[in-house]
Amino acid sequence: MHNILIVDDEASIRQSLQGVLEDEGFKATAAESGEACLDALRKHSYEVVLLDIWLPGMDGLDALEKIRALDNPPEVIMISGHGTIETAVRATKLGAFDFLEKPLSIERTLIVIKNALDAKRLRKENRELKRQLSPKSIIAGDSVPMKALRQQIQIMAPTSGRVLIYGESGTGKELVAHAIHTQSLRKDQMFVEVNCAAIPEDLIESELFGHIKGSFPGATAQKEGTFQKANEGTLFLDEIGDMSLKTQAKVLRTLDEQRFIPVGGDEPITVDVRVIASTNKDLEEEIARGNFREDLFYRLNVLPFSVPPLRERKEDVPLLARHFLKEFSATYGRRPREITDDAIDTLMRYSWPGNVRELRNVIERIVIMNPTAIRFERKHLPPLVHRDGSRRAGDFSTLHQARAAYERDYILKTLDQNHGNVSRTAEVLGLERSHLYRKMKTLGIAAKE
Repeated sequence: MHNILIVDDEASIRQSLQGVLEDEGFKATAAESGEACLDALRKHSYEVVLLDIWLPGMDGLDALEKIRALDNPPEVIMISGHGTIETAVRATKLGAFDFLEKPLSIERTLIVIKNALDAKRLRKENRELKRQLSPKSIIAGDSVPMKALRQQIQIMAPTSGRVLIYGESGTGKELVAHAIHTQSLRKDQMFVEVNCAAIPEDLIESELFGHIKGSFPGATAQKEGTFQKANEGTLFLDEIGDMSLKTQAKVLRTLDEQRFIPVGGDEPITVDVRVIASTNKDLEEEIARGNFREDLFYRLNVLPFSVPPLRERKEDVPLLARHFLKEFSATYGRRPREITDDAIDTLMRYSWPGNVRELRNVIERIVIMNPTAIRFERKHLPPLVHRDGSRRAGDFSTLHQARAAYERDYILKTLDQNHGNVSRTAEVLGLERSHLYRKMKTLGIAAKE
């Protein structure tokens, strides 16, 4: 049953409203003044307050201001027989949910109360969701590098500076981005993530900037891009080193101007977005190869962060293993488990080429596959962990060759479309001419001019 507090100096209105609300299934309580209202709120929990503006002693607007200062305040609906536009505007600015004029319409009053209850419920669910997601912003680890990382985040998070996070795959770059956002002045706004490596080249521009209906085949409806979704919040560009040169050019312009034009559109959209980017590549090396714009690098590299691989902070392995063990035991409804020192020693000897993500996956696996085990021992660990996990230098050779072949074909195709004109090709690709020449040389493409 929902608790409603009625605050009015007229006894007839209090009694009438109380009777109607109780007939509708609410638990209604009445108070005759602002002071009595605040006293009632200190003693009991109410979801909605119907608050008259004109009250003896403390008036309704003063009472509203004090109510909104409470922890987890109720929704407040202002009522008045002498309301003006100025009063309604002031009440709204002070946090009132709605404004009703006397004589009250019972039907409208019930609708507004229902809407206020829905708003209260949604706020509660939002707080709970944020509480559940808060572990995403907790950076675990007692090693010196992780203590230093947390200290750096604490210093720079409240600023608006752009951030570039370096680190191997699986080290927790997304976690760092979440932590920065959570401690920033934008923490109550949206955190929007884009995985630049996972979105096809022909779709990433639409993903970032949105598109107008009919702007290309398949654009059956207008789409809002992630830059617009993250307005006043944080946009996390994960693995930005995999972004195409053409898209890099548009991102650069957006960062410079804080506005962009959706695909197929002609009206610019202005945004206020803090950009955090991450990469597992050496961007300066990528610049030398012509794969990344130097000017974009300097726009992003205002506040550089480096997340160390797990093999360089082995002392964090026991803490992380037990943290993940507790997490997955709760996730899968298992009793709290322990892990033996022998198993921990084995985990610490492994070199973790997949970093923290790999350790997390290993712990999840042993929780799932050993439902009756009370303590996890060395024998419960997967065979891979018992071997040297160092990554061989040639593991990515095939992928690198495939990427180089694709880049070479793409440049050759663009050159052919522009009749071998390097300057025009550089413009189409969003590259400086000198960068394109270096890239062509690296890929073995002969220049015709």
